[in-house]
Amino acid sequence: MQHSTDRSDSQAADAPSVPMRTWMGFAMMCLGMFMAILDIQVVATSMPTIQAALAVEPDRISFVQTAYLIAEVVAIPLTGFLTRVLTMRWLFVSALSVFTLASIGCAASQSFAALVAWRVLQGFSGGTLIPTVFSAVFLMFPDRQQALATTIAGVLAVLAPTVGPIVGGWITETWSWHWLFLINVAPGVVAARAASRLLPVEALEVGATRRLDLVSLVLMATALAALILGLKEAPQRGWLSAPVSGLLALSAVGLAGFLARTLKGPFPIVSLRTFGDPGFAVGCTLSFVLGIGLFGSVYMMPVFLAVAHGYGALAIGTIMLVTGIAQLATAPLAVALERRIDARLLSAFGFLTFAIGLGASAVQTPETDYDGMFWPQVIRGVAIMFCLLPPTRMALGHLAPEAVPDASGLFNLMRNLGGAIGLALIDTVIFSRAPVHASAIVERLKAGDPATAKALGLPPEIVAAGGPGAIGDEVKLMLQPMIEKLAFVYAMNEAWGLVALITFAAIASLALVRPDAR
Repeated sequence: MQHSTDRSDSQAADAPSVPMRTWMGFAMMCLGMFMAILDIQVVATSMPTIQAALAVEPDRISFVQTAYLIAEVVAIPLTGFLTRVLTMRWLFVSALSVFTLASIGCAASQSFAALVAWRVLQGFSGGTLIPTVFSAVFLMFPDRQQALATTIAGVLAVLAPTVGPIVGGWITETWSWHWLFLINVAPGVVAARAASRLLPVEALEVGATRRLDLVSLVLMATALAALILGLKEAPQRGWLSAPVSGLLALSAVGLAGFLARTLKGPFPIVSLRTFGDPGFAVGCTLSFVLGIGLFGSVYMMPVFLAVAHGYGALAIGTIMLVTGIAQLATAPLAVALERRIDARLLSAFGFLTFAIGLGASAVQTPETDYDGMFWPQVIRGVAIMFCLLPPTRMALGHLAPEAVPDASGLFNLMRNLGGAIGLALIDTVIFSRAPVHASAIVERLKAGDPATAKALGLPPEIVAAGGPGAIGDEVKLMLQPMIEKLAFVYAMNEAWGLVALITFAAIASLALVRPDAR
């Protein structure tokens, strides 16, 4: 890792100050990235409204989100190749322009098929924005300013899912579902136009398209698309069901073919050699685990509040703002410490704190509300920037400039894949464990357990007075909704606990990185 230290020292000593126009161009890039991430969440919170408006069957409406996510994960690893062809400036401007156009198309859709088609285009264009922004951090700024640039990008990247529910709920209740997409238009036009003037000019390499390995591209797209679809269907259909097994097998075959061609070919779509660097490999591992925790917590909180309390998107979003506020308040401290303390120590602190915040949500009851969720959210909000800044520098900060675009795509792809796998695991826990807990609750009630009656909101003396067998089938039927809700809460607590354990376990990977890999 001596190369890393030498490069950082020379950058810090010799790199000129970045002009204000570059910072303004970077701010426009961050704005475009923020809108792309926000779009996912605001649409997710308003799916019932879209379903009713377009008369879509309940089992099909989820493809509005799935189409976006599949296109996004296919686009992310292509970012390096597209950056080499178009340059960072024109890739960002083109991607944001297409994203804005696709947003208009989504808003104008009169059918489910049209909406899904526009969402594919929107997801593919939006998928390149996040890795392009993180590439810009290490290509446009000297070492001493990269922490600030990473913080700006990181805050917006994780703030968007936090404010998404309240924005989506407010738009749906105040206007119409079309505005879920139309809010992207004005920021998209402004950011694309400004970035085209402000970002550094580089020479295009259009000739690189002649070296594009179309077979590898098809294999990679097939592997990622089949994986996302398989993960989506697994919790409900079962991991060993024929459709899920087929999709996961197709993904494995596609991945094997892609790896074979990529490792042997002279011009791979995305270079995988960077995984041989311990700092990058561990950074990607932490990014994967952070995706599980971030996507998982943003998913579980709204589901819990909707099931346990019947809250709408606006009320849920208001409660979830606590995480975003804590994150913003902690960001300056994270920036100050990131340049002074070993990245391994900061990462360990971040993931330990994040695991504690996740574990603190594993003891919820059906009555848990804003007050009970406040401190777990604060703890997670404090941890987020420490889980993002040091691993990002660990993964990308020491790489040669020509390796950064591919590496940034892979780094961000790992976070998205972590989120997809995490959501599948969470749903699997909830779907499989809730019936088990429901049966156990019924048995404890029949045995006259007053603690279980109290957990259901019943006077404990009623069950205790009846003794064993006091809960018959008729009473059980009357109590069924309460039993199912309590069983759901117990299962969700187990899911919170699982995510907390995975997050804590990730700290062990830091032992593979040398202290100077920052």
